[in-house]
Amino acid sequence: MPLVNTSEMFKKAYEGGYAIGAFNVNNMEIVQGIVEACKELNSPVILQASGGARKYAHSAYLYNMVQAAVAETDLPIALHLDHGASFELCKDCIESGFTSVMIDGSHLDYEENVAVTKKVVEYAHKYNVTVEGELGQLAGIEDEVNVDADKANYTDPGQVQDFVSRTGVDSLAIAIGTSHGAFKFKPGQKPQLRFDILQEVMDRLPGFPIVLHGASSVMPEYVAMVNQFGGQMADAIGIPEDMLRQAASMAVCKINVDSDLRLAMTAGIRKHLAENPTHFDPRQYLGDGRQFITDVVKHKITEVLGSAGKA
Repeated sequence: MPLVNTSEMFKKAYEGGYAIGAFNVNNMEIVQGIVEACKELNSPVILQASGGARKYAHSAYLYNMVQAAVAETDLPIALHLDHGASFELCKDCIESGFTSVMIDGSHLDYEENVAVTKKVVEYAHKYNVTVEGELGQLAGIEDEVNVDADKANYTDPGQVQDFVSRTGVDSLAIAIGTSHGAFKFKPGQKPQLRFDILQEVMDRLPGFPIVLHGASSVMPEYVAMVNQFGGQMADAIGIPEDMLRQAASMAVCKINVDSDLRLAMTAGIRKHLAENPTHFDPRQYLGDGRQFITDVVKHKITEVLGSAGKA
């Protein structure tokens, strides 16, 4: 099976009341850890790379690692650009073999966002590549995305029909209270998603796939392990998984996960090196990090996304 775009994935997910996991990849062990879980649970998956990941691993390496995952698993896998900052970056990814791209114009004024998103859509659709746009801004830090809390804003449901109609996007990322990074909320602050906004978006865009960014739960067992072996993450708070399950049962067809993978890999490596201080073979400690990622992805598929058996 070749790489696929997200059209059929999202159609099935919307009709089935589940979501597809979009997991950020940066190296071979992360790719392997994710696809091992998906293969075991027969789940479709989106492997996504940010601009920062492409700089770190190089686009050709990322593309061919994902191609190897397709060949090894025969799963429906989409290769997606996360938070494309410009038309030029999206174009380069399309020409490099990506099957889906996100153009993030959420920091622009509305008309500029419409214009750049439409430009990407018109180019991408010529190559059967799907496009994700964004309305509203999430707070937090992740790779090249850095938005202060006072500059974040919820998606205005009154804009979604006009935006989708004028741009032709295939999916829409909205802001309903999630946040990028592990430190999403202040200590003692209770996370709360605006399901009223999600419901109004659903009413205005029936059958249209919605995306949640910043949806890592910051799983406490991995935070505790990172802290145990020298970290300082006691006040990290994520999105409650019951809220993400509810979103996946509604119009949310794609849920992004990055911070949970980073935490899991870091916890696995730190634990290994703390327990085996004389080890210096990367295959040993990276292998443990990879297994931790597999465990996290299996948990997300079964307990949050509901995509097991949907490949």
